[in-house]
Parts: sequence; C-alpha cells; structure tokens
Amino acid sequence: MSTNMGYLRSSFVFFLLSFVTYTYASFEVRNNHVYGVVLIATLTVLVEVLARPEIVVGFCSVPGGVRNNCPYTVWAASTPIGGGRRLDRGQTWVINAPRGTKMARIWGRTNCNFNSAGRGSCQTGDCGGVLQCTGWGKPPNTLAEYALDQFSNLDFWDISLVDGFNIPMTFAPTNPSGGKCHAIHCTANINGECPGPLRVPGGCNNPCTTFGGQQYCCTQGPCGPTNFSRFFKQRCPNAYSYPQDDPTSLFTCPSGSTNYRVVFCP
Repeated sequence: MSTNMGYLRSSFVFFLLSFVTYTYASFEVRNNHVYGVVLIATLTVLVEVLARPEIVVGFCSVPGGVRNNCPYTVWAASTPIGGGRRLDRGQTWVINAPRGTKMARIWGRTNCNFNSAGRGSCQTGDCGGVLQCTGWGKPPNTLAEYALDQFSNLDFWDISLVDGFNIPMTFAPTNPSGGKCHAIHCTANINGECPGPLRVPGGCNNPCTTFGGQQYCCTQGPCGPTNFSRFFKQRCPNAYSYPQDDPTSLFTCPSGSTNYRVVFCP
C-alpha cells in the first residue's frame, strides 16, 4: 500500500431515541514504545426523523497510540490526524483516528529545535519547519502507514522504508487475530550498516531521493527490487523496501476489531 497507502446520514424524522455504542482505539507512545488503549463509550442519541425512519451511522473513533522508548527525544508526527508532539523517553501520545481515515502516516523526527511558536527544524523527518505537521516528512524517516475501514471492511497498515530509515519501530494490533493481523517490526541496525551512497546525518536515505529515476522511484509503471531495496528488505523483511513491495509488506485486520500501537525503539 505504501502511500503509494462520518458520515452521519439521516433522513428527516419522527422522534427516535437510539443508543449507539462505539469503540475507539488509541495509540500510546512511551519510551519509544507504543501502546494501544481500547475505550468503549455508549452514546445516547436523540434524533428527529421526518419521512423515512432511517439513520446510517458511518463514523467511529479508532484510538491509536505512539510511544517513545528511545533513549533520546523523538518529535512524533502524524498526518492527516494528530499533527505533531514532542515525546521524551517513556512518553506516550494518544491519537484518535476515525474509521475511514486513509493515506495516514506516523513517523518520528530527530534532533529538532522548535521555538515557542512551534517553528524550527529537524535533522530527519522535518515537515516544513513546524511542530504540527500537515504534510509528509522529509526523508529519511521510518514510516507507519495505515488506512482504516477500507475495502472489504479491513484496516490496511504497514511499516515502510520507501522514504528511508531513521528510527527503529514496531507497529502492532493490540488484539491480533492471526493471518495478516499481527505485530511487525523494523529494528535492525540500518543506520549503522547503511550503504555509503545512502548515508546522511541521522539516518539512511532511500535510493529514489538519492538517485531519482524509474528504477528507484517506480513512478511510471511496474518496477522491481534493486540492490538498495534488498539491503532494507534483508534487515526488515516485513517492511516495504520499494513502492511495489506489497505481497510481503501489507497487513490487514478486520475493521473495528483492534486498536493499534506504534513504538519507537522497541
């Protein structure tokens, strides 16, 4: 999927009193580890319906959490939900992402300096010089990507190294159910073993950013692995190593069945 990875509709009404129970998951990040918390809430909804007694509820909060277990500060980023937050070692950030959220990313920024207005810069993962990200980060950055309640009522999620690597990461459902619904990791010493042409301060860059071209960027049709993508894949077999690395890198869980957690430096 690698980013490459409600609606409340009601008719006009007579009085209808309904109880809607919704579950949402939350991500917690603490000491570079992310923990998920499941919260159950029951809402009493009073609605008026005028013609057909029909109400379709298509929203739900799916909690997500991000935790920093690294021995250093990570400035976590999350788009399109969340923005950004400083996470010192052991801290967790709860993110509530509604069902239907897609093309979502969570990543960590390193060696940042921000002023009181939230302006500054980061050595890796910088998103336009702001603490509260609204766009994607500048490579290299290890990515957790997800799309909730999509095709066949599934959540799709992955770890991607298509933008390179900066921080070790775990991405996991809090209620794994077998098959493709289980924890995935990318914890190898990629920064220390990074090939010379991809080495940058604070991380290991990706070949598309470094060299460009169809061979590495896959922007004009089918493409295959390269020696550089194989370097990443050998060290993190469950992570995307190039944009079309779907068969071994994309994971799914039944929508609404679990919360998710992201942990930096697990």
